[in-house]
Amino acid sequence: MAHIFDPDTLQDICRRNLALPLEEKLEAITDDLDKHYPNRIRRKRTWDFRMCGGSLGMLTILYASITEYLVIFGTPTGTAGYTGRYHWSHIYDVLLDGEMRCYARGQFEPAIYKPGEMAFLRKGYDKGYRMKDHTWMLEYSRGLIPTMLIFEVLGSLMQTMDFKSARDQFWDFGRMAVRELLRGKI
Repeated sequence: MAHIFDPDTLQDICRRNLALPLEEKLEAITDDLDKHYPNRIRRKRTWDFRMCGGSLGMLTILYASITEYLVIFGTPTGTAGYTGRYHWSHIYDVLLDGEMRCYARGQFEPAIYKPGEMAFLRKGYDKGYRMKDHTWMLEYSRGLIPTMLIFEVLGSLMQTMDFKSARDQFWDFGRMAVRELLRGKI
């Protein structure tokens, strides 16, 4: 299965822009992604709340297909929760600002991630995590993405009854995924 995005390239793009203030950083990263992956990145940002595994943050979807997604996710106030266990997808998180601490079962000291570093969640595994105030990341996942929507969007809907955010995320994901299917990306 061919993938469009490369996690190391995504991390390099993020690292080049870390010195900028947050909003400029997000814009510069989006610009660089668009240059490196032409006609794949959605330029219009729509922010939605996402309650996932007990943690509340905001996200905007930059790319979505049946086999990959790319989002900016974060929080100005900090949050903590459960990653979920995705049996068919890997997740890569490149920290852009702030700090994230993660731990696995039986791990008594957290792994600490700072700007420019990449956290990795292997398919079939799960973690607990905490994001400090002002933590933002570029999140990339590859695998069978529709299976993740059950936990991420429907789980959020059941916890918050936020029909607008759930509808908007399904709409954005669906529209982008169909566009990719029509391009021949499976």
